[in-house]
Amino acid sequence: MPELILQSERAFQKQPHVFQNSKSVLHKKSGKNRRWYKEVGLGFKTPKEAIKGQYIDKKCPFVGNISIRGRILTGTVVSTKMTRTIIIRREYLHYVPKYNRYEKRHKNFAAHLSPAFRVNEGDIVTVGQCRPLSKTVRFNVLRVERHNEVETAKQFGNCKIFSIHLTAYTLSMLYSTINRRYLQISEGLIIEMRLLLSFSDVLHFNDVLYQKIIDVIKPLIIFKLQKEQTQKLKKKKIKDLIERDEFKINLFFVPIRNCYFLLKRINKVVFPLHGKDELILKNSIEDRVIAELNTDNSESFTKSTLLTTYKKYNLYKKIVYVKSIERLKWQRNIGISAHIDSGKTTFTERILYYTGKIKNIHEVKGKDNIGAKMDFMDLEREKGITIQSAATFCDWIKQENDKEQKYYINIIDTPGHIDFTIEVERALRVLDGAVLVLCAVSGVQSQTITVDKQMKRYGIPRISFINKMDRIGSNPWRVVDQIKDKLKIEAASIHVPIFNDIGFIGVFDIIKMKAIYNEGYRGIVEKDEIPSNLVNLVKEKKKKLIETLANIDDEIAELFLEEKVPNEKQIYNAIRKATLNNKFTPVLMGSALNDIAIQPVLDAICDFLPSPIDVENIALDVSNNEKPVKLIPCDAEKFVGLAFKLEESKYGQLTYLRIYQGALKRGDYIINMKTKKRIKVPRLVKMHSNEMEDIEKAGSGEICAVFGIDCASGDTFVSEFLTYSMTSMFIPEPVISLSLKQKGKESPNFLKVLNKFQKEDPTFKVRYDHESKETIISGMGELHLDIYVERMKREYNVECILGKPQVAYRETITTKSSFNYTYKKQTGGAGQFGKVEGYIEPIMDGDLSNLNIEFLSIVTGGNIPTNFIPACEKGFKDALKSGLLIGSPVKGCRMVLEDGAAHSVDSSELAFYIATFNAFREAYNKANPIILEPIMKLSVTADNEFSSAIINGLNKKKAVILNIDIRSNDFTIEVEIPLNSMFGYSTDLRASTQGKGEFTAEYIKHSKVLDYFQEELIIEYQKRRN
Repeated sequence: MPELILQSERAFQKQPHVFQNSKSVLHKKSGKNRRWYKEVGLGFKTPKEAIKGQYIDKKCPFVGNISIRGRILTGTVVSTKMTRTIIIRREYLHYVPKYNRYEKRHKNFAAHLSPAFRVNEGDIVTVGQCRPLSKTVRFNVLRVERHNEVETAKQFGNCKIFSIHLTAYTLSMLYSTINRRYLQISEGLIIEMRLLLSFSDVLHFNDVLYQKIIDVIKPLIIFKLQKEQTQKLKKKKIKDLIERDEFKINLFFVPIRNCYFLLKRINKVVFPLHGKDELILKNSIEDRVIAELNTDNSESFTKSTLLTTYKKYNLYKKIVYVKSIERLKWQRNIGISAHIDSGKTTFTERILYYTGKIKNIHEVKGKDNIGAKMDFMDLEREKGITIQSAATFCDWIKQENDKEQKYYINIIDTPGHIDFTIEVERALRVLDGAVLVLCAVSGVQSQTITVDKQMKRYGIPRISFINKMDRIGSNPWRVVDQIKDKLKIEAASIHVPIFNDIGFIGVFDIIKMKAIYNEGYRGIVEKDEIPSNLVNLVKEKKKKLIETLANIDDEIAELFLEEKVPNEKQIYNAIRKATLNNKFTPVLMGSALNDIAIQPVLDAICDFLPSPIDVENIALDVSNNEKPVKLIPCDAEKFVGLAFKLEESKYGQLTYLRIYQGALKRGDYIINMKTKKRIKVPRLVKMHSNEMEDIEKAGSGEICAVFGIDCASGDTFVSEFLTYSMTSMFIPEPVISLSLKQKGKESPNFLKVLNKFQKEDPTFKVRYDHESKETIISGMGELHLDIYVERMKREYNVECILGKPQVAYRETITTKSSFNYTYKKQTGGAGQFGKVEGYIEPIMDGDLSNLNIEFLSIVTGGNIPTNFIPACEKGFKDALKSGLLIGSPVKGCRMVLEDGAAHSVDSSELAFYIATFNAFREAYNKANPIILEPIMKLSVTADNEFSSAIINGLNKKKAVILNIDIRSNDFTIEVEIPLNSMFGYSTDLRASTQGKGEFTAEYIKHSKVLDYFQEELIIEYQKRRN
């Protein structure tokens, strides 16, 4: 064999013994003329692709079986003078902050070259990083892209060729820079314009863009000057050349991936590349489009060709949109919400069982020590309550018109305790519908009303499920009336409960007119006959349902006036329409614990709750004055998603995302609109409680989770070059605080863990009190803080000692107060000077519900330079952090800055910051400040025999009674009570009810403390300071 071929075979076939141990083979000491590819190698010759430079292998083609690991880079070959080693240049942009511009820079490095490759200077090569063969060469060539020389027109002879690469994004910049002045072009110089359009550019290509291209590249047409040394192109000259068809526009559609710089005005000015986008095209028409887009030849693309391609791409978008609609039509994103102990988690467990997601049912307080699937935390299983919201997904096959239709349901199970209300808040922010679970005995309770407010805040349609129908004292009709009276929404039952001597056994569907029983293994039995004892009740409730719908739906109203009975389809359509418009909630009944009537609820979720295409989601275009933009649930659109929950796992931070538009793939780059950081998606998963399922792609309307993203709850993520932001969720203020100290030896994890908890939960706050030298944690209640302290002990081995609970007091002002303050300091050289004038005033409503803060500057004439105004605002806001009465934050205050003075030399931002800070404190004492305390809405439920003891105990704690609901066996009393009076109430309630009473508390407002109590708080604060 010739030596070159022999080397090629050795290099390609990667035989370790050939390169390392077989010296005799390398030095031809063997008597036989070896045929490398048959006797030693893989049994075939070097492929032609390897010789042409188009072959790539995961193994290193030069050093044998060593795998490529680390970076894979692309660069241009600048030197091939060394043996088997080439020099590669990678060009990049360096941003210079001082001059606010980019500079073009490059970096050269060496790479090993296998003899199997044929490389020339100017070729584009891909190299992979592997085990270093030396101290300097750490890369090996993997692929070669040939540099295709552009054929020059014969009539132009031998002329130099310059290429200018642009994207559509830079056309406007280029056009404005040229400003209709044409470049001077010397004799013998050809300027060729290659316009590289990415997929996103093609997507938005139209006549206007095409005309803009023509206008920009007129001075850059290909031409040859006959005898003139220099000449400016004139419009007439250009027109003549165009008419004679002596210039071309070469438009090559290529997916731009590794381009980091652009050239403008012939390599003189550099701009960064924008408009990159890459789509995976799958079906046949998509393949034809991308084949045409990737055609790399020198044929000219005319305007008609471009428009044809644009139409094809539009067709591709329509196909993807239709596919997305078809997929989302059968998808539901729902939450399960209710008051504590209403059976939410048990109900969710049954849904997962009957949809086949889990094989066995485990109870919340079961004896098998396993617990419900959605309560995966040890604390949740011990206490029997849900602490964190958990996501899952399942499929439900529903019978529709004698056919089976598969629905895909995303579910988030939320806590019922008021202390964990933020979990409900952020879940409802990203969901499309909800199931409101109510207890058949207790009915609408305090947290039920809170959940209802949260649903109305985000416009979430809901269906209502009356659970625990098997309990003694259940009264579903009273619960339906409570829904209408307390939740202020029209409601009517579509079920009538069926009882026998044993108890609750099923429901009768008054729309389908069928009795539904649950019998056997995952079995449901439907019977057409009405139980004899329910005939009159069924007629009454169906009439009530139609009357309620007639008040909402016009079609049902017409039939009702004509004394016609609507059919099943008309009733279903009316219920769905009214439910989606939040005008009505259908009420279903059942018993989750006894597995009765769970399947009808799944059917109702599919029938009445919205799909992602039924909900209009709005984003704000930050680059266009926050103009509202409707998001399109289509995978072909650019990605928009919202991070609604963070969770620390053993793999790092887990971020839950709701995708509103576009699709997200593993490896994609997305932008955090809050931090403006570009982030790569390393891992994409679907969550089933605490179990993860890796996926490659999540489409629009999906709920997924991402690892390795540094963000906060409520952050918006978008595709590159998109500037949309979504409104965040409502975050309630903490109402209770505790001092926290480490027990025993100090742990380095103490502050780290607290910071993690703050990031996970926006209602959990941590601060350091410099006066008491203590760490203070704040939250929504004692249970809320106890859970986090227990988690610190179990998960991070950090034991802490809790101090006495502290109420989150606030301070405010009640009257208007003026200020005129001058800050002056001279210490040699330039001093400090700042003067501010204005007033502060309260902005509270009559019920103290508005506790916002505002800063307003009406300074005119430049008395205070505008660059010092932000320093004044910061001084005001920092002064609000600690009031002068008891050191609590100040709320409900507005500062108006009217006038001031500045010195040309001595004034600075620091001077005006200090002046405003001190001016506020000076005016604060004259504005009659008061102390506000949090008021809680307390709901107590106990047996009737303990009513007098409970009421007497609440009166002693300064409670104001709002409502008393007396039932046959028990009663519920609702009161407003200061939080300071509630400490230790759980012990008092157990003592007065023999352990049979229960209560829930919810923050509602801040209210002024009594005068004598305010004096006590001020004295206590002053003693603590001294």
